[in-house]
Amino acid sequence: MTAASLSGAGHRSVASRAARIAAAVTAPLLVVLLLVAAAPEARAAVDLAGALTTVEPGDLVPGADRFGPVEGSPPRAPALAGSTTLGHVFLNTDVAGAVGYSGKPIHLLIGLGADGTITGATLHEHHEPIVLIGIPERKVESFIAGYVGRNVREFLEERDAGDRSLDIIAGATVTIMVIDDAIRRSTVRMARVLGLVGLGAAPAAAAQSRGEIDAAQQGTDDWMTLIGDGSVRRLSLSVGEVTADFAAAGKEKAAARPESDDPEARFIDLYAGLVSAPVIGRSLLGEAEYENLRARLEPGQHALLIAANGLYSFKGSGFVRGGIFDRIQLAQGEGSIRFRDRNYKHLGEVAADLAQPFTEVGLFAVPADAGFDPAAPWTLQLLVQRAIGALDKDFLLYELSYTLPERYLIPPPAPAVATGPVAETGALLAGPDGESALWQRIWEDRVVDVAVLGAALIVLTLIFFFQDWFARRPRLATGVRLGFLLFIVVWLGGFAQAQLSVVNILTFGSALITEFRWSYFLMDPLIFLLWCGTALALLFWGRGVFCGWLCPFGALQELLNKAARLARVPQLTLPWGLHERMWPVKYVIFIGIFGVALHDLALAEQLAEVEPFKTTVILRFAHDWPFVAWAGVLLGAGLFVERFFCRYLCPLGAALAIPGKIRIMEWLRRHKECGAPCHRCAQECMVQAIHPDGHINPNECLYCLHCQQVYHDEHRCPPMIQRRLRRERRRARASAHITVPPAAPAGPTGTTTSP
Repeated sequence: MTAASLSGAGHRSVASRAARIAAAVTAPLLVVLLLVAAAPEARAAVDLAGALTTVEPGDLVPGADRFGPVEGSPPRAPALAGSTTLGHVFLNTDVAGAVGYSGKPIHLLIGLGADGTITGATLHEHHEPIVLIGIPERKVESFIAGYVGRNVREFLEERDAGDRSLDIIAGATVTIMVIDDAIRRSTVRMARVLGLVGLGAAPAAAAQSRGEIDAAQQGTDDWMTLIGDGSVRRLSLSVGEVTADFAAAGKEKAAARPESDDPEARFIDLYAGLVSAPVIGRSLLGEAEYENLRARLEPGQHALLIAANGLYSFKGSGFVRGGIFDRIQLAQGEGSIRFRDRNYKHLGEVAADLAQPFTEVGLFAVPADAGFDPAAPWTLQLLVQRAIGALDKDFLLYELSYTLPERYLIPPPAPAVATGPVAETGALLAGPDGESALWQRIWEDRVVDVAVLGAALIVLTLIFFFQDWFARRPRLATGVRLGFLLFIVVWLGGFAQAQLSVVNILTFGSALITEFRWSYFLMDPLIFLLWCGTALALLFWGRGVFCGWLCPFGALQELLNKAARLARVPQLTLPWGLHERMWPVKYVIFIGIFGVALHDLALAEQLAEVEPFKTTVILRFAHDWPFVAWAGVLLGAGLFVERFFCRYLCPLGAALAIPGKIRIMEWLRRHKECGAPCHRCAQECMVQAIHPDGHINPNECLYCLHCQQVYHDEHRCPPMIQRRLRRERRRARASAHITVPPAAPAGPTGTTTSP
């Protein structure tokens, strides 16, 4: 056995031992972390007493030096200066529900003075993904601080006047709407409980309700009858009217960017009707759909139909991305109800005779515990937005007022007023079938994007399954890879903004521990497809399929490095010993983030900002300067060390590498001479995934297939060169042994004589 082979065997032995040690250490650690996550204290509820320990009394009520004991229902704590009570502090979630975009509560600590003025407010805890990994939290804190100094009387006056202007932070529409609604409702209710500014107790239900729905009514009406008697109400806006309203509100940039050059064009033609009233329901839904609705509605639950035509969609972007409707909400009295995917069912048409066709028709359930009185007046609020820049938008609020006609009512005793918080979520409108209809509609709306990504995944799968044929054609392979990386950067990252993140893994883990629902993961078709493709690829090829081909940030790094090479930027090759000690850093980062997530998901999602994906792909560098600088540093490092972030720091790559160990077969070919003595592939590997002994580390390999091109190249791979030379020598020797026999001499008469 040669020294080289002994060296190779030694390296393999060391690598094998290292792998076993790593597995032995990592597996128990993950088990311990999962057990810790399952502990009750890991999911402790937010309570007022605990929340008060995180703030100074004077920050919420100026002049206060301490908090008194928590008291009353809903709970609040007096803010004291000596023995004088200056105000009260409470959690909004103890008074009024505030479920955000994430599906989890947004907790605010609010200080309320004796005169009904908000003296302080702060964001205590939340799990909003766009704030945790995108929008700077200071912007949300600044928005909340804007309520300090406002009196609850102002909120009531604005409600009565129909004035609700919001300075919404672009990209966080739902979060800001929930915070605004939570502050308004919780402070008004707490002022009533405390008897501030003459509000006293909540108004009696009899003052709002005119009776209850007569459930025994039969029959149907046509569309024109329903419109005529107010059973269905309408809000119609032209582009010119909306433009004029933006101008009147002082929002000139929005007024200058109408949806159409024709001011008479229909902006939206919106209709709403309460379909839990039998005649209205049978008319608008049809007999079969109405009976289906009635069977599914819980006691005390109601439903409304919303339909629209025009340039503006009432569903909004949140419906596509996260199953929450950020452009509409139902308001009644001091409460409001926001609809989520579980409250919604898509309908194809309005069934009433003479009804016009609509581009959007939806059935929305009002939760049974929302305190909604169908006989009392209510409004459907529509949030209209216009882009004023690449990321900024301006907003207006319109209201469609609705009062159920008297003919549908019978006068019952006045029902009790709901004293609990207004619910933000409710029972499923249509059970499992309703949820399927939702995600199917989302996929139908993005069918083109799904088809494009599906085709790309099929092409990539064919490349890998026929990689030997592909690698034997280096020019084709190089061209296809460059084209594919450009597609990933421009379309998948730039246009579709579909970038996987370690945050997705944390969210998936949290769902497994708490409440797993497929509907949450089906809401973004491209992310779902990417995860499915990546999961299947892990079984065959490991992490390299995603990291080397499908990651927009990784593709951007590689293309920038190729441009740097063309510009003759010097390339740095780290010594093997240093490189080998640096690549485990990403595993340490991932395990650290994962461990923190089991105790504090919000903190873990903030730590995940080590990934520059959101800054570069999602926010397109419209982020705070430290994050932009961090992304710039990583991209700059990649100009000198190819795929620097992928090699040493990416927690997502580390997370994918761990299950990638279970791949079912080895696809990458090696010669017996690889590593002993040949090191050609190792020297040319862009991420130094080939060890000195010649074996490829699948945890680090990005599956660029460059080593396979060299493997088959008879002019670059030394073993293949030797085989080619031997083949050519054999052909030369065989050619030398072939001789041409001399011509036979001619006879005297010119005939050929036999030898």
